[in-house]
Amino acid sequence: MRVGACAAAVGVLTGWGEGVAALPAEARTAAGGQPVIRLTRPALDGERFRRATRECLLGVAAVQQMLRDAELSREAIAGPRTALLFVTAGAYGASNVEFIAGRAGTLHFPYTAPSALSAEVAIEFGLTGAYVILIGGPTATVDALWQAARLLQEGRCDRALVLAVETFDECESLWRRARWSLQAPLVEAAVCALMVPGADRGPVVGAGQNGALEAEVQTRAGSTLSCGPLLALALARAAGAGAATVTGTWRGRRAAIEMTTTGPAVRS
Repeated sequence: MRVGACAAAVGVLTGWGEGVAALPAEARTAAGGQPVIRLTRPALDGERFRRATRECLLGVAAVQQMLRDAELSREAIAGPRTALLFVTAGAYGASNVEFIAGRAGTLHFPYTAPSALSAEVAIEFGLTGAYVILIGGPTATVDALWQAARLLQEGRCDRALVLAVETFDECESLWRRARWSLQAPLVEAAVCALMVPGADRGPVVGAGQNGALEAEVQTRAGSTLSCGPLLALALARAAGAGAATVTGTWRGRRAAIEMTTTGPAVRS
């Protein structure tokens, strides 16, 4: 089945700064030997955020960044007609480290960390529509984009937020002990794409795509795991591309999806 979806806006936060303009030409050189490029904890107002994890705050901040990019108000995405699809590979790494070390963290049950992040975003922006959490790398984000397109096509939402958040600083040792390695540097990121109905595009199964955007993300941003495909969309939009093939590779699997990257955003 061929489905249509358009990336109408992308909010980007990485350890390099806000937006794709902050990305260096070559991440490995810019890192200067640092294994992790960290995102600072966002300073958000409200008593509820004082107790929130850094990952939760980054998720909220990424949606705020997307709203600025789309020139939308918070009210424009509130309610049952906005779907939320959250993706992460790091998932509950930071909260598990706290638990193993015997430190009192903000989560009593570390394995609920992905649900906590998406819940904080839903509460903050009043999102009551369809809701999905995927745990995995870039291929899971391609899956999320596909699911967002299906929700739009089936009329189950008017817009979909595809949100990815990755942090490494608190659990860097876990990644270093992994049986497989990631290309340095590991760059923390929080990216939110606003998906709206678009032209007739769809999934591309298997190899055959040149992966140019995927390679550009790796070169300029570094290893951002599930955030990579959304950063690719942001780079395509910044370049003025009318369409993009977004690819992802993770643990022997490769996935790709084609979608438009320009089109009218919903204004409030």
